[in-house]
Amino acid sequence: MKRYKATISYDGSGFAGYQIQPDSRTVQQELMKVLKTIHKGETVQVVASGRTDAKVHATGQVIHFDSPLNIPLGGWLKALNVLLPEDIRVYAIEEADPSFHARYHTSGKTYRYKWDRAPIISPFTRNYMVHVKQRPDVEQMKQAAEAILGTHDFSSFCAANTGVVDKVRTVRRLELEEHGEELHMVIEGSGFLYNMVRIIAGTLMEVGTGRRAASDLAGIVAAADRSKAGKTAAAHGLYLENVAYES
Repeated sequence: MKRYKATISYDGSGFAGYQIQPDSRTVQQELMKVLKTIHKGETVQVVASGRTDAKVHATGQVIHFDSPLNIPLGGWLKALNVLLPEDIRVYAIEEADPSFHARYHTSGKTYRYKWDRAPIISPFTRNYMVHVKQRPDVEQMKQAAEAILGTHDFSSFCAANTGVVDKVRTVRRLELEEHGEELHMVIEGSGFLYNMVRIIAGTLMEVGTGRRAASDLAGIVAAADRSKAGKTAAAHGLYLENVAYES
C-alpha cells in the first residue's frame, strides 16, 4: 500500500463545497468516484488539507489517498485528469511517506480574495470575483490590515456556530494587491477558523468603503466578539491558493 499526495485545483462554482454531503455535488465525492473506478469498485478514502465551502475555489488544495496499485506517477496524473470532470484538475502527484497526513501536517495556508472594481462586472468573471459598486480606499484597507497581523484570539472573525474552542491563530502576511480593476487580499497564516478569511475580507471592505474606520480594527480584534466585525464576504471571491507542510 502506498500513500499519494496530490495538488489539485477546482472551480467551486458547481460544487456544494469540498466535503461529501447527501444529495449534493462535492469535490470529495467526484475524487472518490474516480478513484473507485480506477480501483475496480473498491472505495478509496480521500483526505484534504481542509474543507472549502460552496462556491469557494482552490488553486492549490492538497489531498492524500492510499492505493495498492502499482501505477507510475505519470500514469496517475493522466488517469485522474482523464476521468475527473473538467472543473477539477490534478496538477502534481507524488508518493508520500506512509505517515503523511494532508490535514494534520499542515504548517500554514495562503488564501486569496478577489474583488472587481470595474463599473460593470464582466459576465465571464462574475463567478470568480465579487463586484464592489463603490470604489474602495485601498490605503485605508492597508492600514486596517496591520491590526490583523500577528497572533490573536480571532473570535471576532469566526462564524458564531463553530464548535472550535481555541480560536488563537497567527496571521503572518496580509496584503492588498491591485491588478488593474481587480483588488486582491492575500492572507497567509498558521491556520484559519471557519469563515475567518471571508469575515476579514468583509470587514476590510467596510473600511475601504467608509463604513468603518481603519483605527477600529484593533478594537474589533481585542473584543473577541463576532458581532463587532463586518459581514462575511461572498464565497465566490475566495481561493485556497497554497498549503504548506512541516519539513
